[in-house]
Amino acid sequence: MAALCRGRHRWKRTNCLHVLTRNLTGIYDYDLVVIGGGSGGLACSKEAAQLGQKVAVLDYVEPSVKGTKWGLGGTCVNVGCIPKKLMHQAALLGTAVKDARKYGWQISDPVCHDWAIMAEAIQNHVRSLNWGHRVQLQDKKVKYLNVKGSLVDKHTVKGLTKAGKEMILTAKNIVIATGGRPNYPSEIPGAMEHGITSDDIFWLKQSPGKTLVVGASYVALECAGFLTGIGLDTTVMVRSIALRGFDQQMAGLITDHMEAYGTKFLWKSVPKSVDKLSSGALQVTWTDTRTGDQHKDTYDSVLWAVGRAPETKALGLEQLGVHLKKETGKILLGSDESTSVPNIYAFGDIGEGRPELTPTAIKAGKLLARRLAGFSNEIMNYDNVPTTVFTPLEYACVGLSEEDAEKRHGKDGIEVYHAFYKPLEFIVAERDASQCYLKVVCARGGEQKILGLHFTGPNAGEVTQGFAMGFQCGATYSHLLQTVGIHPTCAEELVKVNITKRSGLDAAVTGC
Repeated sequence: MAALCRGRHRWKRTNCLHVLTRNLTGIYDYDLVVIGGGSGGLACSKEAAQLGQKVAVLDYVEPSVKGTKWGLGGTCVNVGCIPKKLMHQAALLGTAVKDARKYGWQISDPVCHDWAIMAEAIQNHVRSLNWGHRVQLQDKKVKYLNVKGSLVDKHTVKGLTKAGKEMILTAKNIVIATGGRPNYPSEIPGAMEHGITSDDIFWLKQSPGKTLVVGASYVALECAGFLTGIGLDTTVMVRSIALRGFDQQMAGLITDHMEAYGTKFLWKSVPKSVDKLSSGALQVTWTDTRTGDQHKDTYDSVLWAVGRAPETKALGLEQLGVHLKKETGKILLGSDESTSVPNIYAFGDIGEGRPELTPTAIKAGKLLARRLAGFSNEIMNYDNVPTTVFTPLEYACVGLSEEDAEKRHGKDGIEVYHAFYKPLEFIVAERDASQCYLKVVCARGGEQKILGLHFTGPNAGEVTQGFAMGFQCGATYSHLLQTVGIHPTCAEELVKVNITKRSGLDAAVTGC
């Protein structure tokens, strides 16, 4: 028993003595404790361990309102990027089957999709990633604790197990990387009782059936896109605009394509209530804000995609003096990811003004680990971060939107080169390419530095990733023109673009 009391993690009855001893001696259990086992937290913890730091990572997933739960790896692995991209791929394959007939493949009707088979395969892959993350932590000698962490002071973390037992860990530095969770509009009757979110959609055993997606963020449009693509009756309810924060011309092309693809849109509409009928169907009542008229329809599922909230409320941050932005609940951070309290750092989705993107969290986490271990002074560059919206017609961008470029430089201070093009793959398949478009936003004077690059089309993320590196090198329009294209590809249209919006000339690409 004496040996147990001398152990690293003391139970509640010895917590106070443990904290006092550590603070007086200046000796800590760990060099670094990371709260949050998502992509960023794992990257930070593993990087620190590789640099010789003694590290623990705490991760605990509260089940969703519907009871959905998952393993180590955070949003991206479990209920975000990975399952989303795989369901997007399932939808693309459905379109490819239709195209295949034009290419000579003899495919008999009916072609139908089995949600249960897809879901099981994707969920099994996600579980393999959960296990892989645990193995990696063990291999790199990072202590993994499946406990809910909160802060006691700037060097002390309290862990709460699923069984309700407490443990105390001390560390020289503490990093918070708890990410965020989807919002429910709790003011709408029936929203929580009868709706689901992106925390649930990827773990459903059976098809969601006829679905209403409420919201027009990239999460909403991506989910609506793959649901439509696998053959489900899908409607998107939009309060104001689609893809807020993205280039609005590109957003319009995406929603136009989705409507042509079969997704229905209820524009300028807000939900009022969700009621479950005796048949089991969900009756949604909404108001058209343009006319004030109320409408009703029934659905099998209602998916709320109305924003995300940071996981900061249960961490004890305000008691310690960690400053939060009142409106968002996110942590106010310095350029080095420092909070207002020494030795406490944070990054990723919980940071105010930070992109809610997995790759930025991973990179920021690694750089923070290197700084805390004394190996580097490099800070994260959050400018010109590329991203992709995986809608049926993908949209990728890097740099400024046309609207933001105009705000910063003035309408006469920018030059926008653009083109409508037709992917070669679309021609034989007789697919509509009217929303396949690209534009390069440049400073008008001098070398015409590229300020923003936008692309809709097949494999948009793959196309844009390479061009994103050019932004780190100060790419200019002349650099673009000096680049030899790869033929025949969609990406080559970017190095051939020569028509400006200002000219008013037809931007349609002709020839091969």
